[in-house]
Amino acid sequence: MNNADDSIMPEARPTSQNDEALEQPAPSGILPSQAIEGLIASRAIQLRAPLADTQLQPASLDLRLGSFAYRVRASFLPGPDSRVADKLEQLSLHRIEFGDGAVLETGCVYVVPLLESLDLPAGISAATNPKSSTGRLDVFTRVIADRVSAFDQVPAGYKGPLYAEICPQTFPIIVRQGSRLSQIRIRCGNPRDDDRTLEELHAEQKLVSSATADIPERIGLPDDLSADPPIGYRARRHPGDVDVDKDGACAIPEYWEPITLDGGSSLVLDPDQFYILASKEAVHVPPTHAAEMVPFNPLVGEFRVHYAGFFDPGFGHEATGGAGSRAVLEVRSHNVPFILEDGQIVGRLVYERLTETPKLLYGSGLGSPYQAQGLKLSKHFR
Repeated sequence: MNNADDSIMPEARPTSQNDEALEQPAPSGILPSQAIEGLIASRAIQLRAPLADTQLQPASLDLRLGSFAYRVRASFLPGPDSRVADKLEQLSLHRIEFGDGAVLETGCVYVVPLLESLDLPAGISAATNPKSSTGRLDVFTRVIADRVSAFDQVPAGYKGPLYAEICPQTFPIIVRQGSRLSQIRIRCGNPRDDDRTLEELHAEQKLVSSATADIPERIGLPDDLSADPPIGYRARRHPGDVDVDKDGACAIPEYWEPITLDGGSSLVLDPDQFYILASKEAVHVPPTHAAEMVPFNPLVGEFRVHYAGFFDPGFGHEATGGAGSRAVLEVRSHNVPFILEDGQIVGRLVYERLTETPKLLYGSGLGSPYQAQGLKLSKHFR
């Protein structure tokens, strides 16, 4: 295979405690948009193309694909002693140039160098997650860094490139340089709220619309199978492809089958089928916090809920037009059919405080297509 293009990707180094980079921000928390701008200005976040419109979100930064992908034999992690480029030397089958757009097929694994790289200060780490639209397309994507042993995790002080691993599950997708499938959050310390703080925050800000919240470490979120039909959508088998950069280009009936229960209160999830459902309760993320849904909890059943777990500050916030926003649930059953009951808790929201309130809030002119949503497919469908 062709060598991974090291000329455009900085080599990673082990994390360091004496970087001459930024001083560690205080207090601990998720960094808001203005702090991310500061990291870009100081080149702690490095861009190989100018910052795109709406790329900067209230508490995250969208990550952009580079100009080519490696088709690889299987998913992998580099481990503590290897760079991703070294693994690509061994595992790459061929290289795909995106040009004006290239199709990534279902069931195949691709690795794409990203246009963003990092030179993080000591004490600053990062986590990544698929964007909401990516999850609603059933595109399984994770970010890999050099010398790591976990997906979607970037250790404090990391310096080096970032790569996206992409495996479309239901829809073949068309991508190109600059397509945005993932996002990154930057954090300092441990910003997660404990149970008592979460209970106080719910009492003050009403994080979910129920009078009481299920709070063992995080907010429980039940599904809604009793809403007016359709109560959800099931992806059709053998659909056409979806261009991830074209909103409203796909007709819903060609890709999705609406689900009605005819008076029932349960839904059988078929193995290897993909579903879009909605939460029963409205969700609120106040401007002081960000939230993340735990993607899979084996204690509630053999299924995965919500590939795209980040909820930005201001989601469901009344002042930015988000009152009543439901969480859309991307659901896929594993191995066996599973009966999902109305009101069953299917996921949990983790709330993390910000270091300061962001200048930008979700829904405030950022092109936030899912503010005040109910049951809603990705923005690509009309």
